[in-house]
Amino acid sequence: MQITNAAPESENNASNEETSDAKNPAANFGKYHAEFGYKPLNADQLNEPEVPEIRVNGALIDEASILGEMQFHPADTKQAAMSKATEALIVSELLRQKALEFNYLSSDTEVNSAEEAAGLETLIENHVTYPKATKEECKRFFEANQNRFMTSPLLEVRHILLAAAPEDVNERLNLKKVAEKLIEILTNEPSTFAELAQRHSACPSKEQKGNLGQITKGQTVPEFERALFASNEGLIGYPLESRYGFHIVFIDRKVEGLSLPYDIVQDKVSNYLNDKVQRKATAHYIQTLIEGADIIGYKFDIEAGLMQ
Repeated sequence: MQITNAAPESENNASNEETSDAKNPAANFGKYHAEFGYKPLNADQLNEPEVPEIRVNGALIDEASILGEMQFHPADTKQAAMSKATEALIVSELLRQKALEFNYLSSDTEVNSAEEAAGLETLIENHVTYPKATKEECKRFFEANQNRFMTSPLLEVRHILLAAAPEDVNERLNLKKVAEKLIEILTNEPSTFAELAQRHSACPSKEQKGNLGQITKGQTVPEFERALFASNEGLIGYPLESRYGFHIVFIDRKVEGLSLPYDIVQDKVSNYLNDKVQRKATAHYIQTLIEGADIIGYKFDIEAGLMQ
């Protein structure tokens, strides 16, 4: 079940506070501050990074694009997220320019469209070469890494979502403190999970006491999934951050995956190794584009392993 931010726009003339809160989970934010004593930070308390003008071979990447891209690059600080977003947009622009040069795209192709994705894929297929894995290499890799080729673990999960927009740094700082307080409460009184989900969660699962049902890999957003499947049964002792906000998570049951025989997964092994080599070859191709480009306003740290 995919976790979604169920925070629709508020409606006027709500019949009562409970109905209004159900329709607009954002209305709970004020309650968080009141109940737990956290106040919104003043603007001068935030260390807002400055976004310089960035141009890639003359093409402008504006501040709005960078701020919008940040939601897909969670990081410990806003500056780090902004850096990741900037790098992603620069690389995308370089690939787009190269695809235009070879007529895999037309000048009127929309950004982030299916047509653009197909053109960039054609660019990589035609201009990135790499050796294919042999049968012997595949078998050796499988024998040394059988834990990579298992059935997906199965989790039974409950959660409370404290929703905040990716770009709302002020609210996210406050909600992280709220989430930590809720975890403290649940550590001492785990039986209150359903009540707290009803009161605070912005996810529709609040009506099922926060229950998300059974979850396997690929059903949630990546940043949430990584932390979720790395955790053990019970209450996770820290808030899990995603593009939707902060999640307080209780894993009721975790069924580990089972090993699979080689004859079933040999194609998967081959694809894995070939994809790994292709990614590395693609990274080197992108590095050559970066080194040959006129980039103003941002400098890649290639030596630190950016392209690995």
